[in-house]
Amino acid sequence: MSDRILYVRLPCNPIFPIGVVYLADHIHKQFPDIQQRIFDLGTVPPLDFDRALDTCIDQFQPTLLVFSWRDIQIYAPVGGRGGNPLQNAFEFYYARNPFTKLRGAIGGLRLAASYYSELWRNRGLIERGLKRARTYNPQARAVVGGGAVSVFYEQLANKLPKGTIISVGEGETLLEKLLRGDEIAGERCYIAQETQPRDRLIHEQPTPLEKSACNYDYIENVWPEFQYYLQDPDFYIGVQTKRGCPHNCCYCVYTVVEGKQVRINPADEVVAEIRQLYNRGVRNFWFTDAQFIPARRFINDAVELLQKIVDSGMTDIHWAAYIRADNLTPELCDLMVKTGMNYFEIGITSGSQELVRKMRMGYNLRTVLENCRDLKAAGFNDLVSVNYSFNVIDERPETIRQTIAYHRELERIFGADKVEPAIFFIGLQPHTHLEEYAFENNILNRDYDPMSLMPWTAKKLLWNPEPLGSFFGEVCLQAWQQNPNDFGREVMDILEERLGCAELEEALSAPIESKDKKQLITA
Repeated sequence: MSDRILYVRLPCNPIFPIGVVYLADHIHKQFPDIQQRIFDLGTVPPLDFDRALDTCIDQFQPTLLVFSWRDIQIYAPVGGRGGNPLQNAFEFYYARNPFTKLRGAIGGLRLAASYYSELWRNRGLIERGLKRARTYNPQARAVVGGGAVSVFYEQLANKLPKGTIISVGEGETLLEKLLRGDEIAGERCYIAQETQPRDRLIHEQPTPLEKSACNYDYIENVWPEFQYYLQDPDFYIGVQTKRGCPHNCCYCVYTVVEGKQVRINPADEVVAEIRQLYNRGVRNFWFTDAQFIPARRFINDAVELLQKIVDSGMTDIHWAAYIRADNLTPELCDLMVKTGMNYFEIGITSGSQELVRKMRMGYNLRTVLENCRDLKAAGFNDLVSVNYSFNVIDERPETIRQTIAYHRELERIFGADKVEPAIFFIGLQPHTHLEEYAFENNILNRDYDPMSLMPWTAKKLLWNPEPLGSFFGEVCLQAWQQNPNDFGREVMDILEERLGCAELEEALSAPIESKDKKQLITA
């Protein structure tokens, strides 16, 4: 019997499932005769998950199920899973009012119950789907991959059905080998309860692939729910222009999941993909790269792509991306405005050059400001989201004052109403430099469970250590009480009121590290 592949995107927020779409597109180009189907549980009401999955499998009778699991870790400053995880945690750990602390505890219990229920539910859906598929094809197999799996692959070994192939990172070459009957031991994967993952498996480099434009005529044919994402004209559809990130930011797992080698998709192919979506009425695009311009040597690639978008005549589109603003040039700024960029995120993490250096982020804050001025001069008048992660390595009152000074300068450049501070407290993730730093400084034991939501573990994984942890907890609680609908700006105002604001030049200068402190950087 010929192979029949069913891609099952496990339930998550309604984010365009770009990974599954690209996998199905790639396999179709390599094996045009293989039948495929995409089934997206993100478009199904929760009470219908089991029934809808059963019906799909009964109709399609797959020989290979490919499950995409996007989310596991939940530390975030936004709502979801029945509440605000950050607020619940801070109320429980830092509130002085016993009623507020109790509210945080109850919220945390609900959050934990929701979290463990989702783990149990997703595992159940994988088991259910595989068991049902085997009633039609006894040799049916399952592959489980996606963002969550790539990060927590070691912890999932005993949580998935025996024989499940656990895929880390990109899955194209793994699926190709499975379909050809080739040996898969060399791929970034292992088999649940049968083999063990290689040491540092996630750090192995993915196989380079040159991607062509996604064939949306084909995708629309194998994905009945595709139109769900085209109903809202304000919804952003994902398009990938490259894979990989060359940086070493201490808390980020992108560079190991995607690999440090940046692989550029040909500009003509990216524009052709955008054109297909444009012809279906899509006008808003999110470039799903880890970084749209990851380093200066890729500036020309970004210029080429944006110029070809200009030349395409698609003048009424908008796009957004996560951008390293230290890599902008006046030419790029002009093209960004011409092509309709109406939102971007910059993850400077701190407005102190000293801390940026210690977090191994590899950029110059002075250059970021200069480039933001160029972007404003080019006519950019839309929203900028600036990600700040307070209380990382060696945070002190003076570095907080420097971050405030830096943020105020960004407000002077773009306008205070256009700069939205997103306040994060890093969720420590496996395979990062920050995890190793936590091991070496006895903050975490090496045998800890990164999937645990027990209070004694969660407090360490939601990175907000003392001596400033309680201070930031108090500030955030005050901000939620005073202005919950504008939390980020309220936090910045409270911090400035309490600590003051440094001179901008102080924020932009970083002292030379002494030898005894370099261990903070190289951990």
